[in-house]
Amino acid sequence: MRKSFDNLTIADDFMFCTVMEDPILCKELLTMLLKDKVGRITKLFNQKPIETQIASKGVRLDIMIEDEDGKLYDVEMQTTDQKNLPERMRYYQCAIDNSAINKGGDYNDLPDTFIIFLCTFDYLQEGLPVYTINPSCKETGQTFDDGTTKIIVNSMASEKAEENLKAFLSYMNGQPPETAFTKQLEKRVNETKENEEKRREYMLLKSFEMDARRAGLTEGIQQGIQQGIQRGITQGSYQTKLENAAAFKRLGIDIEKIAEGTGLSVEEIEKL
Repeated sequence: MRKSFDNLTIADDFMFCTVMEDPILCKELLTMLLKDKVGRITKLFNQKPIETQIASKGVRLDIMIEDEDGKLYDVEMQTTDQKNLPERMRYYQCAIDNSAINKGGDYNDLPDTFIIFLCTFDYLQEGLPVYTINPSCKETGQTFDDGTTKIIVNSMASEKAEENLKAFLSYMNGQPPETAFTKQLEKRVNETKENEEKRREYMLLKSFEMDARRAGLTEGIQQGIQQGIQRGITQGSYQTKLENAAAFKRLGIDIEKIAEGTGLSVEEIEKL
């Protein structure tokens, strides 16, 4: 069951994705986690869907970033230990690689990638705030540099982290903001809660999930989305239709379905 909109924190994926739409905040977080220079952010997507020919199950990434050097960063907020983090990271890596390389492209064109999971639990149970995972040769200990890095962040060990990261992890855990960075995050959280468009978007998402649970179907979320598009929104004002269409689009709903439900043209929706 999702929280009420007013009770969301930075540790809730909807709020995290909304706040991290700001490239300055996003870059500061990446720099803090990776401890080295992150290039200027050139592309930033939140809730980015990735469909691949080799992946029967689609992937929706919380935050996908590309910097000026072509490196890709996927940042995920995870509050529930589903006991499958390695498998999820493997699947995400596969989907990102398949999406990144153009058809007929060379393997050398694959970009360096960083998959980062911000967790409110200690998946590896070693009491460390950050676990960095790179491929290596078991027999020689040599790094097998394939351009992939996976990072698991454990907010439970905030007290062991360096000062700036410690403050961020404590903030993830529900503590008051203490640094300039976490205070800026808190400011954006509060601004989001005053944003009626974001509130409506969240309530739509919550409604879809409730419909899915009631339906009791594996594909219930998609069915709930379809029903939600059809519900009542065709009779609103043009501005309301535009606002609803923009919210549906951010949720990754197919543009043709949005057009069918709102009465707007595909061209109008694509411009949003």
